[in-house]
Amino acid sequence: MAERILKYLSENSDVSTLKLAEIFNEGHQKVIGALKSIQANGELVIVEPVSEKNVELTDEGKFVVNQGSHEAVLYNSVPQDGISQAELMKLPNAKVGFSKAMSNGWVLVDKSVNPPLVKRKVPQIKDMVQEHLKLIDAGKYKDVSDKDKADYKKRKLIQESIIKSFLLKKGPEFSLTLNKLETDLTTDMLLSGSWKNLKFKDYNFEALGAPPSSGFLHPLLKVRSEFRQIFLEMGFNEMPTNNYVENSFWNFDALFQPQQHPARDAHDTFFVSFPQYSHTFPEEYLERVKNVHSKGGYGSQGYGYNWQYNEAQKNLLRTHTTAVSARMLYKAAQEKEFAPIKLFSIDKVFRNETLDATHLAEFHQVEGVIADYHLSLGDLIGVFTEFFRKLGITELEFKPAYNPYTEPSMEIFCFHPGLKKWIEIGNSGIFRPEMLLPMGLPQGITVIAWGLSLERPTMIKYGFNNIRDLVGPKVDLDMVQKSPICRLNK
Repeated sequence: MAERILKYLSENSDVSTLKLAEIFNEGHQKVIGALKSIQANGELVIVEPVSEKNVELTDEGKFVVNQGSHEAVLYNSVPQDGISQAELMKLPNAKVGFSKAMSNGWVLVDKSVNPPLVKRKVPQIKDMVQEHLKLIDAGKYKDVSDKDKADYKKRKLIQESIIKSFLLKKGPEFSLTLNKLETDLTTDMLLSGSWKNLKFKDYNFEALGAPPSSGFLHPLLKVRSEFRQIFLEMGFNEMPTNNYVENSFWNFDALFQPQQHPARDAHDTFFVSFPQYSHTFPEEYLERVKNVHSKGGYGSQGYGYNWQYNEAQKNLLRTHTTAVSARMLYKAAQEKEFAPIKLFSIDKVFRNETLDATHLAEFHQVEGVIADYHLSLGDLIGVFTEFFRKLGITELEFKPAYNPYTEPSMEIFCFHPGLKKWIEIGNSGIFRPEMLLPMGLPQGITVIAWGLSLERPTMIKYGFNNIRDLVGPKVDLDMVQKSPICRLNK
């Protein structure tokens, strides 16, 4: 095709691409594609863009050409002795036809009879609309006045389109053949100097190119990074949470959770078979924990049961990161002088849950802990209200709850727009003295804490109604690649 274009140009002065498409009996786009190949070889041709306005009939306009204008059809449907307007309006396009026929003075309404009749006002008519549209259909739209064309366009009988083409002329480097363009500059070309006489294909610097292969962050990790940033902005320090396997002492006993509590049952906790037991504990602290459980102390009567050492030794997959908080509070209590602390952690926990749309056996817990003098429930509500506000979640509800290691305790709920219901997203409370004082923390120290799920806020942010679409074997990897960056409404 490209060589046929060049041959035609050599025999003629200039030609448009539309004309070439007609001469070659080919599609216009095919001619344009060949022209692009010619232009890539240099200035063989001079190309001038041309835009032409074209007027063509709509489907309704074609109907008028064949059947007559709506007003003419209506006029021809009126008998000599008249017809009722209700009967006449049953015709197709009667509303437009009647209005135009009345304005043209072709028909009238005789109200001297009941019911009124529509009668012809003139003996004959000339359908100029049909004649004009026939001229336009024949390509003679310039013979129709601009006023009439504007009226027909308003009536949607015609439509205008812009036809873009190119006018071609011989260029300064005109040739009847196309040389193959080089795409790469090779070492041999540089050594021999042959590159000086070769033509290279232009580089397209606007091309997107092939995307580099790379890893993608899961939506959970995107939200996790935002959570972490919020904690750091609020002055928290991150706790080490690299031990997934914990022993029952730190996971339960240190938190004043009794050994007969249902959470210690295998139906709720994943116990580890090997190694089954831990053997290293801070002995003095363990003894104080044993006493407060079995006999009471620090103003508490305790649980009054026979505390078993081997139960505290059992290893398990931690059920909450509060076990880490207990370790960090005990460490702070060993300092010579207590200093207020603000700690957080975001990591995995494991519970033997029944799987459903909002529960998994493995999930992430987001925990915040503040230890200072004389903190209250108001401080707790204020801190995590501000925390959630930074997440963009303002519809919160709090429900009183029971936890063995906090009193008072509150469950945190937020409204899920997708599920259209309130869902629990966390738990909170003030740590009990029976938990804090055996650690060695001074009197008057209050510790407020809250634990959240990472998965459920992520579900709300990304619009997931089923947690198994976010985590697990049913996850669509394409979703991971295409999920947008998490931007919480701060």
